Amino acid sequence: MPTWEPNQPIQNGRFIIQKVLGGGGFGVTYSAIEYPMGKLVVIKTLKPQQQSQPDFNRRQLNFVNEGMRLATCNHPHIVRAREFIDENGLLGMVMEYVDGSDLAFYLKFRGKLKETEALTYIDQVGKALEYVHEQGLFHLDVKPNNILLRRGTKEAVLIDFGLAQEFTTGQIGNIASGGTVGYAPIEQHEKRGLLGDYTDVYALAATLYTLLTDIVPVQANFRKVEQLPPPKQYNSKISSHVNDAIVKGMALEPQDRPQTVREFRELLGVLTGATVTNVNEIKINSFNAPKVVTPVQSQPNIQPNINYAELESLLRASQWREADYKTYQLMLQAVNRQAFGWMRKEELHNFPCSILLYIDKLWKLYSNGIFGLTVQQQIWRDISISSQNLNIATFYTFSEEVGWRRNNEWLKYDKFTFNLEAQKGHLPSFGYGVQPFHEWQPSLQDFFPRISSCLSQ
Repeated sequence: MPTWEPNQPIQNGRFIIQKVLGGGGFGVTYSAIEYPMGKLVVIKTLKPQQQSQPDFNRRQLNFVNEGMRLATCNHPHIVRAREFIDENGLLGMVMEYVDGSDLAFYLKFRGKLKETEALTYIDQVGKALEYVHEQGLFHLDVKPNNILLRRGTKEAVLIDFGLAQEFTTGQIGNIASGGTVGYAPIEQHEKRGLLGDYTDVYALAATLYTLLTDIVPVQANFRKVEQLPPPKQYNSKISSHVNDAIVKGMALEPQDRPQTVREFRELLGVLTGATVTNVNEIKINSFNAPKVVTPVQSQPNIQPNINYAELESLLRASQWREADYKTYQLMLQAVNRQAFGWMRKEELHNFPCSILLYIDKLWKLYSNGIFGLTVQQQIWRDISISSQNLNIATFYTFSEEVGWRRNNEWLKYDKFTFNLEAQKGHLPSFGYGVQPFHEWQPSLQDFFPRISSCLSQ
């Protein structure tokens, strides 16, 4: 059976394959456009290597069983499966397309996360796992790569139920796969393991370990000779109770762990005190709302309630990193998005020109024209990026030109050059160091057209 190629129609033209999104040990996922609605979906099939196996029919049956298990799950933090299709004997599972990036990609860009942000995602995935366990299922492959962040919200979505199995807690069962090294507990490394809710607890705790340290934990079956360093050893900012909860959640023997995800969430402290039930209202980035003051007389035509004095002071003192952070604070304040830490398209497309141009004026003045929003806009134009027809390849070229990417990798914010030796247009970063990458990249692309329109006024 041939693999599907970009622009290939399947199901008599109902779906047009776009590209390969990724693949695991058994499956491969494609993005596709569904007609006549023009809606983007994901279709998962078995990998070509699986298709060539003599027991392919059995493998497809297991694949269908995965889809049936997933289809029974109806939870805001679990990817939704819709239907199965049969394309010349190759079965495909049609699922919702989650617009966003996975936590592994996010972590690669950002480095270790703040504890509050990491706990937000772990709490959401924990709720999803509790729901899965109530259905009599285990996920068996929880890890940063299998958690997506839905764009435009702060919602984590658990994906890839390829290893999900239907068991009774404590039942001994044949395990189809050992899971992922670093995240799979000891019982998954054994040929026959005693599975339970605590199996997913280990992986969830290991995922939190990675989010807070940017380190994959020691492989479980090595830990009889190599101790697991507590996460606080790599990140002193981790609170003691969270450190202890992770260590307990990753106890080598199943009976020493929290026996349910809810118990683990209690240890983390996410069930105690006031909680936010609407994930769209969770503040991921800890911004303090700027103090509202009356603008000074020397700032004509500037939006009321915006004070530029601190930003100007920072720029005058060449405190470029602090000025970068303050710039983004002011921009969020200008559109009343401090509590969210990011801006939607409507705010970007209608951002007040007076504020944009005044901020740009300050940056250019104190950097001798090296930094500034309009400096970046000129670079954008020079490499022929159309503000009406953006694409990711040209955006990457721009990012390399201003020094946000090197050697085909995004820089961590700590590696930025916060002095005038930086590449032209290196700053301001528009929240590069403080907002999630899956929000930052499209936000900046949406903002360039507004800079052009402000300059033309």
